[in-house]
Amino acid sequence: MSGIQNLQTYDPFTEASSESGNRQEAVIHIRIQQRNGRKTLTTVSGISDAYDKKKLVKVFKKEFACNGTVVEHPEHGEVIQLQGDKRNSICEFLLQINLAKKSQLKVHGF
Repeated sequence: MSGIQNLQTYDPFTEASSESGNRQEAVIHIRIQQRNGRKTLTTVSGISDAYDKKKLVKVFKKEFACNGTVVEHPEHGEVIQLQGDKRNSICEFLLQINLAKKSQLKVHGF
């Protein structure tokens, strides 16, 4: 038992790197949906298929302290849903990890 296997660091964004750096070219839409009462959902659509959305959700959940999931939308394809109004946090995070440029992020809502 001399070698412990689980001590390597893991970056969920490394496997999605492409020739154009770590950025995608399409527009990412960040929307808010009203549920019942004061409850809201934040949806993120338009993320490239080169990125594993389930791993992104896992990072979002840990970073923003909320629950989230990936759902299949008939019009937009796979969409990330997060509980609460996380529009500004998601924008800042996507820019911080160099996933998208400022011009690629479209925030919709109230």
